[in-house]
Amino acid sequence: MIVNHTPAGWQIIYQQAHALLAAQLLHQWPAFLPYDQWVGLLAAAAQHDDEQQQWNGHYGLTSAGAPADFTMKEFSLEQATRLMRTARFQGRWRSLLTSMHLSTLYESLRGQNQKTDAFLDEQLTHQKTWRRELKIRKAEAERAYALLHWCDRLSLILCRHELPEMGRALEIYTGPDGHRHEVLRPAADGPVMVQPWPFREARFTVSVEATVLRQLQFADDAELAAALRSGPIETLRWELRKL
Repeated sequence: MIVNHTPAGWQIIYQQAHALLAAQLLHQWPAFLPYDQWVGLLAAAAQHDDEQQQWNGHYGLTSAGAPADFTMKEFSLEQATRLMRTARFQGRWRSLLTSMHLSTLYESLRGQNQKTDAFLDEQLTHQKTWRRELKIRKAEAERAYALLHWCDRLSLILCRHELPEMGRALEIYTGPDGHRHEVLRPAADGPVMVQPWPFREARFTVSVEATVLRQLQFADDAELAAALRSGPIETLRWELRKL
């Protein structure tokens, strides 16, 4: 979960919803891949945070009883393994992109745990095999993945309300076009702008759903889960516009 503190309590955005927002952003880029690969890239973006664990123990709460943001969670080998198994049903291209994402996220953990190291080694081996079988050069795969990573990053900036104040710019990531892109919002609650502008349309709107919780603390995960199921839902929207 992405957990934002608000004056009224908490705003919760599921990671799967954030991934769907990333896919909305990716959909606005001019396609630079064959049609089947482009759709596979969209699927990888939309599903890159799937296969989350069911709550158990203190999966959903901090020690103080507040909803736990995803950044407070440790790496879950079980979730990563399930994600790869699910991706495999959609083919080698989707698997390659998903595997590259997991390598990017968790390669820094190498050397801490033998099982994690084995999983990371397995990803590198699979990536090499899938590129060879699909006849895709490493640079081509990296360009496609760079777009997934770029959209993931911008989606997180929006979902976590990280847009700087007073029109300051924040780096997103280097895109598949080789440019370092920045995002800014010159006016409070005004349109969001990206420079240099990478999208097909000069103006478009994206959205994500969030659950509103007015209770600050919860006794256990069951109480939090019940609140999430019954809490009001709001739709957050951002207009993106070319400078």
